[in-house]
Amino acid sequence: MSEQQADPRLYPDRPFLAASVAVFRDGKVLLASRTAAPAADLFSLPGGVVEVGEGLAEAALRELFEEVAVKARIIGFVDHSEIVQRDAGGRIKRHFIIACFAAEWLAGEGTTGAEAGAILWADPDQLGGIAVTKGLGPMLKKAKSVVLNQKPA
Repeated sequence: MSEQQADPRLYPDRPFLAASVAVFRDGKVLLASRTAAPAADLFSLPGGVVEVGEGLAEAALRELFEEVAVKARIIGFVDHSEIVQRDAGGRIKRHFIIACFAAEWLAGEGTTGAEAGAILWADPDQLGGIAVTKGLGPMLKKAKSVVLNQKPA
């Protein structure tokens, strides 16, 4: 079986749209370690590919629950990030556009599973020593700002 057959998201003809969520509880943010390439063993925000007919925020919350069994309330949109990975020959091997949201924790401590090897509630300002995905620090800074600046209902 070829690498592309094993992972249909390799060598795409268009970018994949994904959503992630920074869930905050008592000043800490939920991180989960990835179990698969390209970010295996790195801590990141829970998230995944948006399904057809699904809104971005809806996808972020669905992925959060599917990956780590946590429920949250979206506070606001944070930013987007792009992951473009090329192979040795310069071809696009992976391309994801990820919409990131900030959220308030509602329920669940976080559980490991097929997509989350470990769970960590971390201080978003103290990630030193934690192996994280590229760009996570700046994204968490923006997410924390969204949470701190939320308008009361």
